[in-house]
Amino acid sequence: MVRVAVTGSGITHFGKRHESLKSLLLNACRQALVEAGKPKVDAVMVGNFIGGPLEQQEILGSILVSELGLGHIPAMKTEGACASGGIAFRQAYQLIKAGEYDTVLVAGGEKMTHMQTNQVISAVNYAMDNSTMESKTGITFPGYFGVVANRYMYEYGATKKHLAMVAQKNRNYAINNPISQFKSAVSLEEILEARMITEPLGLFDCSPISDGAAAVVLQRQADGGVEVLSSGQASGTPIMQEVEDLTRITATQKAAEQAYTNASLGPDDVDVVELHDCFSMTEIIAIEELGFFERGKGYEAIEQKWTAHGGKVPVNTSGGLLSKGHPIGATGIAQIVQVVDQLRGTACNQVDNARIGLAQNLGGTGAYSIVHLFKKEGA
Repeated sequence: MVRVAVTGSGITHFGKRHESLKSLLLNACRQALVEAGKPKVDAVMVGNFIGGPLEQQEILGSILVSELGLGHIPAMKTEGACASGGIAFRQAYQLIKAGEYDTVLVAGGEKMTHMQTNQVISAVNYAMDNSTMESKTGITFPGYFGVVANRYMYEYGATKKHLAMVAQKNRNYAINNPISQFKSAVSLEEILEARMITEPLGLFDCSPISDGAAAVVLQRQADGGVEVLSSGQASGTPIMQEVEDLTRITATQKAAEQAYTNASLGPDDVDVVELHDCFSMTEIIAIEELGFFERGKGYEAIEQKWTAHGGKVPVNTSGGLLSKGHPIGATGIAQIVQVVDQLRGTACNQVDNARIGLAQNLGGTGAYSIVHLFKKEGA
């Protein structure tokens, strides 16, 4: 059995940064390499979505190899919309398991805040199928998930208050995270009365435009570190009219099923979760698709605080995308950094006796979903 472990991690502050994408990635990578003991790296994987249109910068893998003095090793960039980082990590994990490499540096980053909002939204919409009639209606991701939220509320009886509870929980966690974009407390009333983005999603229900980077070192048969138990990935349609049930993101359920099966575990074995809350509604759907709560009952779990400390399974203890921030290419790796910290016992908002962690990264409206399971050393 090949053991693959995360032996080092690094992350920058998220939010409005005045450094380049290259600088942010190098910062996170150097942290990760130092923490891992400066191992000999065999390959570099980079997750990034819109470095070309927003930063006019591609070939990020080669740039990192050169700037870090890693010689002539291979490098690649993966793109899967908001799941770009998670896909990069999965590729590294699979290549190590296959025996191709012993040590891989995986990084993810995005630089977004220096552009006008309309330019960022236009670039983010590259993650839609632009050859369809839906694209020509002007639908955006907030618009899509607003429809999803309305349908879920109609089907199951959830309200805007339940969405606000997700946003408030994640903001409360973000306050204690030193790299978070937002650290000020907000009341439910403030969340409910905030500017509407797309009914029923208000300002606090939507993840922000962010800059930032994160990195991890993955190694084969390494002593110590946090073990990667399994990985699952699935795809779904990017077209709303083809979605069979708007209250579901089936790719997440399929990816989770793979990960649980490959690790011989189930939802009840998981102690801490970082999942893709690009909107408050997606967290409610994700906790159902990941098997933590029955379908249509996720909003009740939020109301009962079952996804906070003291509940069934703490979710997004980093603050999540909603408050930690969402530099798209960095997100999948940042989630893993938080899970690794939780299993090491060094996380902000530490969960007592956390042994098994899960990270779930979503791309587009459900076009990609990746699930990874991790185990504490000696667990």
